Amino acid sequence: MVDSLVISVAQLDPTVGDIAGNLAKLRRALAEARGQGADLVVASELFVAGYPPEDLVLKPAFVAACQSAVVAFARETAGAPAVLLGTPWRQDGKLYNTAALLADGKIAALRFKHDLPNYGVFDEKRVFAAGPAPGPIPFKGVRLGVMVCEDMWYADAAETLQESGAELLIVINGSPFETDKLGERLSLAVARVKETGLPLLYVNQVCGQDELVFDGASFALDVDCKLRLQAPSWREAQPLTTWRRGGNGWTIEPAALEKPEEGEAAVCHALVLGLRDYVRKNRFPGVVVGLSGGVDSALTAAIAVDALGPDKVHCAMMPSPFTSAESLEDATEVATLLGCELRSIEITPLMKAYDKTLADSFKGRSPDTAEENIQARARGITLMALSNKFGWMVLSTGNKSEMSVGYATLYGDMAGGYAVLKDVYKMMVYALCRWRNANRPDDFLGPAGRVMPERVLTKAPTAELKANQTDQDTLPPYATLDGILECLIEREMTVADIVKRGYAEDTVRKVWAMVDRAEYKRRQAPPGVKITRRAFGRDRRYPITNAFTASAAAIEFDPGETPRAPTPAPSK
Repeated sequence: MVDSLVISVAQLDPTVGDIAGNLAKLRRALAEARGQGADLVVASELFVAGYPPEDLVLKPAFVAACQSAVVAFARETAGAPAVLLGTPWRQDGKLYNTAALLADGKIAALRFKHDLPNYGVFDEKRVFAAGPAPGPIPFKGVRLGVMVCEDMWYADAAETLQESGAELLIVINGSPFETDKLGERLSLAVARVKETGLPLLYVNQVCGQDELVFDGASFALDVDCKLRLQAPSWREAQPLTTWRRGGNGWTIEPAALEKPEEGEAAVCHALVLGLRDYVRKNRFPGVVVGLSGGVDSALTAAIAVDALGPDKVHCAMMPSPFTSAESLEDATEVATLLGCELRSIEITPLMKAYDKTLADSFKGRSPDTAEENIQARARGITLMALSNKFGWMVLSTGNKSEMSVGYATLYGDMAGGYAVLKDVYKMMVYALCRWRNANRPDDFLGPAGRVMPERVLTKAPTAELKANQTDQDTLPPYATLDGILECLIEREMTVADIVKRGYAEDTVRKVWAMVDRAEYKRRQAPPGVKITRRAFGRDRRYPITNAFTASAAAIEFDPGETPRAPTPAPSK
């Protein structure tokens, strides 16, 4: 029995499917931990496979490769610190999300995730079996209470561990970033500590994976719920924690405490990391952005430069007869401030070619949105041509406000491989721009100081697809629109409840209808970074064919009018 444990926290950036690369990262962490004098290295949930692996774990060959790699890696713990890691594991015909302890050259213990999340972006019940409530793992005379992510979100797993003799709690996680997630994690951890009287170590990964981004921010709590470790957000780290046995159980010596980022700083970091990992892990040589002179494309370009560096960001102005001189000046200044390449490609010849081609079909009809959208699609074709020729990925520039109500052109400005601002409302776009003009974190690759002109932030937003056009010709003011959208999308509120917040009923009903009509467009949109509790995509799966309107939603149900279903007889 030992009276102290030194645990190295491996907050790393894995890649889904890269079994060899992920274990190479962990091998380096193991070597560092040996130099630190650590007894144990703790990595994150499903680290070997990368998280979330989704249906990749339904491939028997992939799971077999993970298990073989874990068995081989376990041999490297002989004469070295032990390793606690996450991996898929098939046993007795069932596939589990597993925590594996590798010690003394072998697999010393396996614990299977008990509470499988099946909401929002998570559908683990689809691919994994739930394990039994976990029991402690003996290690150097200490009974470790190991949980896997969601196991900490409910009381039963921690309670079972405490009742069966666990002395400290270790939680391995793949917990995605959301704007309000940090406090929620901490409050749940505090609840488990208070319920069990045991200290807790929480280890999270830090990476971008498709639409999800993981912020790291691993931490440890003492039995009195004091924060003893706070690892950094948004970057890999390997802090060391020292645990000591006393008369009243285990305590943690104070370790590094880095203040986690919140607000615009956290959102900006999430967007940068999400894009950086998407481009890097999918091996794109760079990206191309259509600069309009507007705020959305300016912020998209700034995030791309911060994520990848100016040499990997290529910008294109694509003026039409409706493009103002101000827009051209602003787009040029954005590219100049960011230090990235800018080319100008006139789309007027394409517009004229389409007009000529469609003249007979459109005879007798006045110009309308068809001609407007031809401009947007001409730009989409142009950007995709640059992508095909040079290998750059196209970044679409639409924000969540526009995507919510369909204020975007399918196969036009929606064209692209990644939508950085997909989950960012318009008013947050402005806030991020102002924050970035005043701040430049050390890990951002863009320039210090102002990165976009003030006029971009103050002029009226416009698509410039016809003369004297502004967004507010079609949409409510963005402050109003964003407030209604948050009520509809994140909160699923009724029209009546939204109206009680001070919004006009006819405006709420109009926005509701626009959101419903745009579902078919969103199904065809590129992926983008998730930052809110309810992003479009796997978070929000509404039918495209849907006749349930705001008027139908106003009908209230009176439970007194309907008889209750009979209580079923007890099963035998």
